[in-house]
Amino acid sequence: MSLIPATILTGFLGSGKTTLLKRVLSEAHGQKIAVIENEFGEENIDTDILMTESTEQIVQMSNGCICCTIREDLRQTLQLLAAKRRQGLVQFDRVVIETTGLADPGPVAQTFFMDDEIAETYLIDSIITLVDAKHAQQQLDDRQEARRQVGFADQIFLSKTDLVSEHEKNDLIHRLKHMNPRAPIRAVHFGEVPLAEVLDLRGFNLNAKLDIDPDFLKEESEDGHDHSHCDHEHGHCDHDHGHDHQDGHSRAHGGHEEHCGHDHEHGDHCKHPHHHHHDDDVKSFVYRATRPFDPAKLEDFLGAIVNIYGPRMLRYKGVLDMKGTDRKVIFQGVHQLMGSDLGPQWAEGETRQSKMVFIGIELPQDILLQGLDQCLA
Repeated sequence: MSLIPATILTGFLGSGKTTLLKRVLSEAHGQKIAVIENEFGEENIDTDILMTESTEQIVQMSNGCICCTIREDLRQTLQLLAAKRRQGLVQFDRVVIETTGLADPGPVAQTFFMDDEIAETYLIDSIITLVDAKHAQQQLDDRQEARRQVGFADQIFLSKTDLVSEHEKNDLIHRLKHMNPRAPIRAVHFGEVPLAEVLDLRGFNLNAKLDIDPDFLKEESEDGHDHSHCDHEHGHCDHDHGHDHQDGHSRAHGGHEEHCGHDHEHGDHCKHPHHHHHDDDVKSFVYRATRPFDPAKLEDFLGAIVNIYGPRMLRYKGVLDMKGTDRKVIFQGVHQLMGSDLGPQWAEGETRQSKMVFIGIELPQDILLQGLDQCLA
């Protein structure tokens, strides 16, 4: 039997999760979906939508969906649903899990990796974060949970954009991209997002495509300042395409405005002083190299890093050029859990290079970059 895809829906209070879920549970979309709702949430969907005092945890909706409120932990709920499905008592093709407004999606995602029974039944599809454009800047300033939710996302939906100016919207998008350059950001009207754009996003697929927002990559290389690393340890730098810095060293991004004014590594922050006050603790940076990695060294180094900094590492993903194989190596992780896989062969004439993105809380960028450099063959 094929695995049941699961989508994790997260986002702050008022961002539109409940509206989206009501649509899933009532619209005639022809899909059989089990919605697992964490009923310790401040806004409770089931009183509103089910109007029932039933003690039964699993309620069949008129459109074929089922709604399930968690009264114990997620693992037991998933196991219960899978058991009822095997017995033919309920039918569903996929699962959508709503986390409470203040929840960290990390442990929810980890459930799918750590429990063998769950891993053999379900496949995590993606983490979707809803962001309320009107209140997001304040929430991101005040609440680390909101920043973490952005860092975890495979897809970000921006709601209430009609309540803010174009300038405010662009500022917010700019900020979100710096926190998470790998999640596409889409403005949506309350609950009107097509379900096709919510389901089957394959954000957790170990695939050979590493989507990092192209503006983010362009932004970090357009300043042209950061040639200081070019000759360290790698011998040369081809300045014709030096702006792309694919010379075995990284290009990095963080919100560290203390760098501005001397080495201009974070060129974009220097040019937009109005972004200076957002020195978010959730940051991302990208590492690229054109020399292959030594597999043993890299495994040791990443193992050590995850061991020490795992709780602060939200999401990380890479497509790697490894010595000794003519296939791409794809890896990704959430917190301490890391997986890798052999991808397709490097195409003839394709430039073999490694590209990684790390998203985390106050990660020691310099240690990571130097350590990765030292893992090159």
